[in-house]
Amino acid sequence: MKVVLYIGHHKVGSTALQSFFAQNWHSFATRGILYPSVEALGTARNIKSLIDGANPPLVQSTVVREPHNALAFAMLSDAKGGQMPPYQQGLPHVTEMWRYVDQQITMLKPETLVLCSEVMSNFGKAAPDLIDVLKTNFKGAEIEIYCALRAPDQYLASWHGQRLKLGHQVEPLSGKAALQYRKGVHFDYAGMLRPWLAAFPKATFHIRNYADILETGGAVEDFLAQTGLECPDPSPIKGAANPSLPYATYEIMRRANYALSRDDQQKLRNHMTRERMRKRLPPNKDIELFGEDVRRKLYKSFAPIHQEISDIAGVDEFFPGLESMLQTNPVAEADVVGEALNKVNLTWERSLLPRSVRSYLWKCTYRQWFGRN
Repeated sequence: MKVVLYIGHHKVGSTALQSFFAQNWHSFATRGILYPSVEALGTARNIKSLIDGANPPLVQSTVVREPHNALAFAMLSDAKGGQMPPYQQGLPHVTEMWRYVDQQITMLKPETLVLCSEVMSNFGKAAPDLIDVLKTNFKGAEIEIYCALRAPDQYLASWHGQRLKLGHQVEPLSGKAALQYRKGVHFDYAGMLRPWLAAFPKATFHIRNYADILETGGAVEDFLAQTGLECPDPSPIKGAANPSLPYATYEIMRRANYALSRDDQQKLRNHMTRERMRKRLPPNKDIELFGEDVRRKLYKSFAPIHQEISDIAGVDEFFPGLESMLQTNPVAEADVVGEALNKVNLTWERSLLPRSVRSYLWKCTYRQWFGRN
């Protein structure tokens, strides 16, 4: 059996890839490719697809779409004593999840098993022993490992927005936040990869630059092309699998995570990630989130990491033109917050927000905000 592991990164199309495999579970299974579930709801949906002989509509459940994130979170929780995320509650214990996977392998006898989880990118830094768990569970299997990486300034900007969507209380990227990422998996790409390379010295590694992935057509197209997997008559995923906050709304959301309840935060996030909202705001590529000094420090810190990643990938420059990290974008984040507030306040969808959120938005004027946390 061949085992294909997607181990990262976040915000490089992993949700689109997971949605594609979940949506097309039956089509892959008929070709001997198993995207295993880890709990009852996902298993029930997959059984139905076998009975119907087709792919039913994808259940709008995070654990059905992203079962291996649930497994990875459970492994981390069990190893480190932490809590599962709020959207990954009420699930079986990690040992039961592995039993689900093992039973599907035993019953279906797939030629290829696919585990797809950006959460596994945390294993190398947080709990390297978990990589050995995977090695033990798939002893004797042929291993392929796919890892997508994004230029660090672009990635940190996107990952920071994801944290805001998750309700994290953080500082601005122009403050301490960006520099605090430097020792973790979201910046030290080489440190993230080293334990995987050591654990699987005979594995085939596909270490991909996100810019090249986009040129190939996207996360799904590149993953299938690199691994050689095929899906007959695939059912496409409509819309963005994981819509991002526009950069212009970051400061609105950052402060909302301190001021609003979790439920109100979620409603505001949904409001600001609408596509029609994005079209009303300045494009991300024009907005500067870091500032010149932070960019210079990030570039200096990333230089040795970039050299190591390039050596691992066997190329001269994994991120060609990395010096662009030093270039600031033309519009400062502080200069677009007022415009973003006006747009968020004036759209007709605002009337659908709870009164508590509408009140928060009206109070948060540009002049009132700056100089305060």
